[in-house]
Amino acid sequence: MRKPEWLRTRLPSGPEFETVNARLKQHGLHTVCSSARCPNLADCWNRGTATFMILGDTCTRHCRFCSVATGNPHGAVDETEPKRVAQAVAELGLRYVVLTSVDRDDLADLGAGIFAKTVRQVKLQTANCKLQTGRPPTPDPQPLVPLLELLTPDFGGRDALIEQVADAGPDVFGHNLETVERLSPNVRDPRASYRRSLEVLATVKRLAPKMTTKSGLMVGLGETDDEIRRAMSDLRTVGCDIVTVGQYLQPDRHCLSVERYATPEEFVALEQEALAMGFRAAFCGPLVRSSFHAEEVAKWPSAQVVK
Repeated sequence: MRKPEWLRTRLPSGPEFETVNARLKQHGLHTVCSSARCPNLADCWNRGTATFMILGDTCTRHCRFCSVATGNPHGAVDETEPKRVAQAVAELGLRYVVLTSVDRDDLADLGAGIFAKTVRQVKLQTANCKLQTGRPPTPDPQPLVPLLELLTPDFGGRDALIEQVADAGPDVFGHNLETVERLSPNVRDPRASYRRSLEVLATVKRLAPKMTTKSGLMVGLGETDDEIRRAMSDLRTVGCDIVTVGQYLQPDRHCLSVERYATPEEFVALEQEALAMGFRAAFCGPLVRSSFHAEEVAKWPSAQVVK
């Protein structure tokens, strides 16, 4: 299927893109922007933002919508990664940071420990960096540390692991539902499930009631409008605060094909329905991804839909 005009994006370029790219290479870091071939890479990096992908670049699961490499890391963990991520965040002066990861079913804690360490290191390094600048306070001082959003795997649905990550103090705890219940077994790895993802979000709210939770959905995989509405309703039932809905784009020929392209007008209608359901914020648009313009989505009320 030929992509419609509203899905065209430009190739990565520009000074901010080069700066972010160079810093990531210097610290040996991965981003989901590159690994998942995100169509918004140029836009986000030119605004000086990036979604850091921790725990390596090899996922133990194989979801059919994703182009991230699949394999078995055999328990390999780089204990220096949390500090290197924190240093890059501090050096780039980011005000909003998204941390995500591959699935690591090969680890006893499924990666929860590195998630928690990275959150704490980012807070520590950025606070120290800004405190050492010696700059006088301004009438409207900026926070010493950036806001932190997580986009996590399901941690096997284990309460203790979810609690370990939540206790590190992220500002937003995100976990994606990805698709509607009927399509989930075909779209996602068999070890993931629609109901488990809902349980993860419910667990975060039970353990940390004041923490903001977030989830994302894709359209274009063969779902119906009613199924999307049901998925959003299910997210509200478990207390999810923010929802994103974007167009699925086939990242490579080995992934699922696009069944249809939703129009910008359809996304506007979905956003309005989401807000009517009670979400604090909704961000729906053809190029929307779970971490795209995340800093805007975290500001109530809803951000503008991407055209």
